Amino acid sequence: MVQLICTNETDREITQERIQELERVAQAIMDGEACNFDAEISLTFTDNKSIRAINREYRGIDRATDVLSFPMLDFGDDEVDAEFETDNGLVMLGDIVISVERAEEQARELGHSIRRELAFLVAHSTLHLLGRDHIDDEEGERYMIDQQNKILNNLGITRNGEQHD
Repeated sequence: MVQLICTNETDREITQERIQELERVAQAIMDGEACNFDAEISLTFTDNKSIRAINREYRGIDRATDVLSFPMLDFGDDEVDAEFETDNGLVMLGDIVISVERAEEQARELGHSIRRELAFLVAHSTLHLLGRDHIDDEEGERYMIDQQNKILNNLGITRNGEQHD
């Protein structure tokens, strides 16, 4: 089980149905990574100004970005099935911060729905929280792209935004 603890700092409505769908995305990523534990992820929805400040403070990059991931655990050699200390039976994986403003811009640029973009960003960030990376790693990038696409397609969250049963 994955539980998202959500904070919405924007004026955009984030419905309970959307949060439940994003939890299913994170759960599917964890299942795909063969995780054998229940997890909690802090998910904050913010705007470009706020994510730019966070990006500047923590990464030294003075620009807005779509998503930032802050893992709480070090999985080392791709080990995601180890025993971890829990709080209420849940392993705290880390924090995800999404600029809804930037996600909306990207959805328009890419010609798909905000639903699909948010799901992609949660899938991508959950992989990061589980120790996956793509920076300067061609094989890692290919793996992450394949996993994200497989999970989103299996959940029916396609680029055209239609839900398939």
